[in-house]
Amino acid sequence: MCKQMVSKKVLHLPAGYFGMVLGIIGMGFAWRYAATLWPVSPIIGDGMVLLATLIWALLALAFLWRLVRYPYSVLAEMRHPAQSSFVSLFPATTMLVAIGMVPWWRPLALGLFITGVTVQLTYAAWQSAGLWRGLHPEEATTPGLYLPTVANNFISAMACGALGFHDAGLVFLGAGVFSWLSLEPAILHRLRSAGELPVAMRTSLGIQLAPALVACSAWFSVNGGEADTFAKMLFGYGLLQLLFMLRLIPWYLSQPFNASFWSFSFGVSALATTGLHLGHSASTGFFPTLALPLFVFCNLIIVLLAINTLHLLFSGKLLTRVDPALLITSKDK
Repeated sequence: MCKQMVSKKVLHLPAGYFGMVLGIIGMGFAWRYAATLWPVSPIIGDGMVLLATLIWALLALAFLWRLVRYPYSVLAEMRHPAQSSFVSLFPATTMLVAIGMVPWWRPLALGLFITGVTVQLTYAAWQSAGLWRGLHPEEATTPGLYLPTVANNFISAMACGALGFHDAGLVFLGAGVFSWLSLEPAILHRLRSAGELPVAMRTSLGIQLAPALVACSAWFSVNGGEADTFAKMLFGYGLLQLLFMLRLIPWYLSQPFNASFWSFSFGVSALATTGLHLGHSASTGFFPTLALPLFVFCNLIIVLLAINTLHLLFSGKLLTRVDPALLITSKDK
């Protein structure tokens, strides 16, 4: 009887798990760029891109299977005040995989980009515009809100740059920048003045590290890689956010490690890539001095995240099973 009950349970893979793909593939891009500057093998970067692509493919299949088999579980995430933003990680990672495929198979990269950008724009219109009706609870105003309109538009710009669509990339970059500027005051006001975040939601602050640094990466993608004043300003704001993240480490670690800690990873990987770009722009000075230490630091963070995630996996705490009835009835919660 116990075996029958276990067999009926299904894997619970929330959309937030796509966050693992962000950091791994982002660091793969950093290593790809590092291979053009230093005598390191391109196999490292390509291997990380392939690993991230494999994880994305498995998560995407699981997500689509859940959408077909248990559609109400996906709808419950889409309607949840906090979790709904993380659903947009599916198109975001689809476009990042498209960027990774560009050197190998452009038609596949183009197909993935078209799919990802269509889904991201459709979902942003549904989810983000839906918030304008005045029903969004203040306590759910966290950095997760950046994902549908800020992160996805910056990634769209990066993909456009990789595919050679520079004017379209500038359009997406503008959409991302002004979405970021409109959301940040509301998010920071909530963080400062509307009560302490619950322990389980604190790691969402890791997303706060990403906008400036991912915007910098997107800018490099569409401006030909020029380390101009705007890029340096974006990088500076990203460094400031890094200091804030470090200050709050004890606050984050008040909970056991879980998959949500990967929210820090995309900003960290973007820090590595943009630091290398800026460091390569001059032979001496501030940016060349920072480039290598930041690259090492970012790699250490990703390694720590990976080691702890593997520990969760082998201890049975990452891939958990739940009763399908709980997935379906969650729409009413």
